[in-house]
Amino acid sequence: MTATPRRNFIPTNWPATAMLLICCLTLAACKKDGGGTGPVFSPVTQTGDMSLVSVNHPEQFPLVSADLYEAPAELKVTGTVFPDIAREIPVISLASGRVVDIKARLDDHVNKGQLLLKVQSPDSSNAFDVYLKARNDEIMNNKAYERAKTLFEHGAISQSMLEQAEDAQNDSLADLKSAEEQLETLGIDKDHPSPIVPVYSPISGVIVQQNVTQAAAAGVTFSGSATAFTVADLSSVWVICDVYENDISKLALGQEARITLAAYPDHVLAGRISDIGPVLDPQIRTAKVRIEVPNPGIIKLGMFVTATFTSLQKSRYTLVPAPAVLHLHDRDWVFVPADGNRFRRIEVRTGDMVGNKQVILAGIQSGQQVVSNVLQLEATQEAQ
Repeated sequence: MTATPRRNFIPTNWPATAMLLICCLTLAACKKDGGGTGPVFSPVTQTGDMSLVSVNHPEQFPLVSADLYEAPAELKVTGTVFPDIAREIPVISLASGRVVDIKARLDDHVNKGQLLLKVQSPDSSNAFDVYLKARNDEIMNNKAYERAKTLFEHGAISQSMLEQAEDAQNDSLADLKSAEEQLETLGIDKDHPSPIVPVYSPISGVIVQQNVTQAAAAGVTFSGSATAFTVADLSSVWVICDVYENDISKLALGQEARITLAAYPDHVLAGRISDIGPVLDPQIRTAKVRIEVPNPGIIKLGMFVTATFTSLQKSRYTLVPAPAVLHLHDRDWVFVPADGNRFRRIEVRTGDMVGNKQVILAGIQSGQQVVSNVLQLEATQEAQ
């Protein structure tokens, strides 16, 4: 719907208001002394009821029937931008120790696999020590197993002794594999060991939280922060809105929403409802509605937005020509025919404009007749 400004006419006192409301239904009938034509006004009389006016020539005031208009109702709510928790990944330092170098900061955009920080950790030395012992044991057990096979082939040892050597070899291989995986988990190269453990970004995105500083403790062994950073993929974000209980029935999962950013009012984005909260806020009687919105790059976390939902069901409205509505003292009125040569003033509640017609939400029904133009009020006043 396209909003169209309405004209205000506000008299300075109530007697003047009454006279102007009476005059708004007067149309000039042209006649002039000496045979010419000139403005002579149709007599208008006050009936005592301020909502009624009486005229001598009601036919001079054209009537029009209010139209029926069907359109989906719209619901507008405010919301705030949050990261999609499914796209929000903590960066964890598996090695506990002291931070010796930080390569990224809060709000930086990072790529997957990018080095974020380095931690000096005794866990590295311990893991490499376990690896060396496991490798030495595997070498020794492998030699013993090869020797046992040779001896068994020459009948020097029994079958059970060969099986024991084979079992020791298998155990040592399992220990070696476990030690290698521990080094890999900590990010340590077994061929180039170092007490410095690098920590990399698990995804591409923006650092939305930083919990470490230079020389701080990392990990949990030294009471440091297990989560050094939090990286969020902001290519798609959440808009969380509060919707009143009475409006929840107008929404459904998958329903489209138009998103307008307070910072960029000219950009209208599209999103879809992905969740309608099952629990109401007991204080304000609202439910949390989550909207997933693709981010073209202008949405920032914490932004305030307006979400507009189009109802799945159409609502019926009444339409009248815009000049049929009189805006007076911040209230809206129309005039409808009464009995005889009188017209009754009725207060209405207006909505948006549809073209050059005004939506009437309450006060009159479709098909009801109203005076088509009450803006002659000003012209009538000037003529008097």
